[in-house]
Amino acid sequence: MLGRDGAYRDPVWQLTVQLTPVERELMTCWWVRRLHFVAHAGAAAIGTTQTYSRLEHSLGLLALTAHFTPDDRTARVAALLHDVGHLPLSHTFEGVAGLDHHDLGKRRIADLADTLHRHGLDPDSVVATETGKRRSALSGAPGSLKLDHFESLLRSGQAHGRTAETPSATLARVRVRDGCVTTDAETAEYLAGLVAGEARWLCSETNAITNGATRYLAGLILRDADSHRRDEVAAMTDTEFWALLLTHPRTAAHARSLRSDPWSWSIVEPGDQPTTGPTYEVKQLYLDMPRVDGSPLAATHPAFEHLPDMPWRCDLRPPPDIGGHR
Repeated sequence: MLGRDGAYRDPVWQLTVQLTPVERELMTCWWVRRLHFVAHAGAAAIGTTQTYSRLEHSLGLLALTAHFTPDDRTARVAALLHDVGHLPLSHTFEGVAGLDHHDLGKRRIADLADTLHRHGLDPDSVVATETGKRRSALSGAPGSLKLDHFESLLRSGQAHGRTAETPSATLARVRVRDGCVTTDAETAEYLAGLVAGEARWLCSETNAITNGATRYLAGLILRDADSHRRDEVAAMTDTEFWALLLTHPRTAAHARSLRSDPWSWSIVEPGDQPTTGPTYEVKQLYLDMPRVDGSPLAATHPAFEHLPDMPWRCDLRPPPDIGGHR
């Protein structure tokens, strides 16, 4: 079991973390355990091989934080807990009905206050570290690549086949200074290509259909829900949420078609032709860059020339035998 023997070996970064007592205890708490059942890629996991969990990313960030600042107990715990507020399917329906994983994360860290206090840690300091208000390996200046996004970028790049070398090889040429990922010019250009690749993926047909359709279904359930019901849904695992979608009368037919054949749905660029389906929008892209000689690399990589303007929108067309909005 994860952490049972007092250590964690991350397979992506090839790092072994000797877990502290508080980290071992937190890994048995439900808010951390729950992340094992939440897909990092959200609903896109049903249409790709990017199926690893939000816990795998959190443990990867813990491994990196322990690698760079092994004695910062607060930062290590913040790395482990930084995603505990995520909804089922991660970012898929973030913001629907006012649900915000940052607010939920603060509440769930507060739920773990007794555990943190017992090990001499302050929950407020953990939150401040996670949000960057307390300086640590997790903080960083706007526009500069932070350790959290670096972890996600390389893990996602490997899952999608965008990486040209193992993440551990890239890590060997990286340092963290003032919370910012710093490296040499060649490695920075390589990372820029991965940043651009991730941005293109967010605006791809696969991501738009799977996440857009599921976000639409979540809205059908949550738009009339009271605060108690919203909190119940926010605390679900992916399996529990899919069970809800597959049994709710408003969403069952759409959810079945999406899971059985995502490509029975299609996207239509706005204005191309009429559609009664939902609209999917990407409001912004993560384009923070690694630092070289103290400054973020400029977004001049050739791959950035092909990124769409923001916000990027498309309409989704459900299978014809299901129809559009209800």
